[in-house]
Amino acid sequence: MLMKKLWHVTICSTIMLFLLGAPLSFAEPQKGGTLTVLHNSHIPHLNNAIRSGTTTGYPATKIFASPVRLGKDYEFKPYLAKSWEFSEDKLSLTLHLVDAKFHDGKPITSKDVAFSIMTIKDKHPFKTMFALVEKVDTPDEKTAIIRLSDRHPALLMALTPPLCPILPEHVYGQGDIRNNPANTNPVGSGPFKVAKFKSDEYLILERNEDFFIPGRPYLDKLIFRIITDSSNRTLAMENQEADMYPEISTVQNILRLRKKDHLSDTPEGYSLIGPIAWLEFNVKKEPFDKKEVRQAIAFALDRDFVINVLFKGMAAKATGPIAPGTPFYSDEVSMYDVDLEKANKMLDEAGYPKNSDGVRFEMTIDAENHPELLQQYAKAQLKNVGIKVIERASPDFATWADRTSNGNHDATINVVYNWGDPVIGVHRTYITSNIRPGAPYSNTSQYSNPEIDSLLADAASEMNTEKRKAMYKRFQQIIVDDAPLIYFNVTPYHLIYNNKVGNPVTTPWGFFQPGDELYINQ
Repeated sequence: MLMKKLWHVTICSTIMLFLLGAPLSFAEPQKGGTLTVLHNSHIPHLNNAIRSGTTTGYPATKIFASPVRLGKDYEFKPYLAKSWEFSEDKLSLTLHLVDAKFHDGKPITSKDVAFSIMTIKDKHPFKTMFALVEKVDTPDEKTAIIRLSDRHPALLMALTPPLCPILPEHVYGQGDIRNNPANTNPVGSGPFKVAKFKSDEYLILERNEDFFIPGRPYLDKLIFRIITDSSNRTLAMENQEADMYPEISTVQNILRLRKKDHLSDTPEGYSLIGPIAWLEFNVKKEPFDKKEVRQAIAFALDRDFVINVLFKGMAAKATGPIAPGTPFYSDEVSMYDVDLEKANKMLDEAGYPKNSDGVRFEMTIDAENHPELLQQYAKAQLKNVGIKVIERASPDFATWADRTSNGNHDATINVVYNWGDPVIGVHRTYITSNIRPGAPYSNTSQYSNPEIDSLLADAASEMNTEKRKAMYKRFQQIIVDDAPLIYFNVTPYHLIYNNKVGNPVTTPWGFFQPGDELYINQ
């Protein structure tokens, strides 16, 4: 049933794109050529087994192959695993591997799969993703059996390219993997391998001639140009200095680039990512340890204004921790429609009256790079209820991550992904066991609720989709009522591409695609 509904959503999206005039490529893929992609940030390394996010993930999914991949129809498809089957009790998954080689010519074996999965379990920031994996057996070189402590409905999703690169154990198995020199000069088995890399300027990938899918990849080269300024990225697309611009979310720039005849844009390919922009409180600090204060702030913020004015109607409203349009989303939650009178009354009753300057208390907000607009809006709007917002800029990601993950903040505004299944991308923000000082994108609000912990533990092992939906509906209701976070919108990510690019989107994972199907009409 779930796959049918997802398929229906995908077909409807494709029809809408067609009606809106977005180019759909039906040409026969051509071999050869170079495709240039804009990248918005310094790339610290290329090993997505130990780091989440698009900065590393977009290039890494081209370098490393994974056990399975996801088609546009939301069906899991063979990749390094030619087939797989669950045991009757759903406590093990057996992968049958294809014949394939790493970029250094060494064959891929089940031991590499076992090493990779257990490394990800130990080192990746998404602790819920492989938490139920006890071990991986390797009865022969082409068979890997993943043994689980409980049933895992998101396991196949966790084995897709953004989340499960298969690493060669002979390269990454010695010493501390975080300091392995192969992180910046990786050996994978994907369609491309590294030719040149300068972390602040460019990454040049060249075709893997020994790629295990015959005839792929189509491109000779794939170049990532690192341009940190969004205006310069926009100019590069206008001047045809680049072919693709993934993850553009600035509405003004999207509308500007739409005017160029040689360019097209699409929101397709971001459904699984589920990028939700939110205001997150440090619930261990006064006054944000009081639910009434958090709820009052929710009533003070006008999400319709954010959607219709700040994002010019291009963003969807986020009503809770699960992105709308995804299978487990429910809108049966408290909506917190803007009500300044109610917000002021609640703050008075909570014990925070206005002083002679009309200020109840000060509130520092730290924002990660891209939500400055939301930070400025929150500052102006909360002044209306007597809260003085102090914007605190972070010079870099590391500073922001250190402040927010160690509780040295009042609140933060940022964008966090759902990552395909709540087990992978949602649970981490709310479960008590994931309050981990120093770990960004964990439970940095320090929210703890035994009912939520129990509910999410049950949902993480329930294989029946309808039962999971009921559990996640209740989860959303509790979280939205407790208000450790206030949800603004789904960030309107778009992919801008030159019309000569073929197969710009091949998966609901967007530009996390392996890239073997990309081509250039020359």
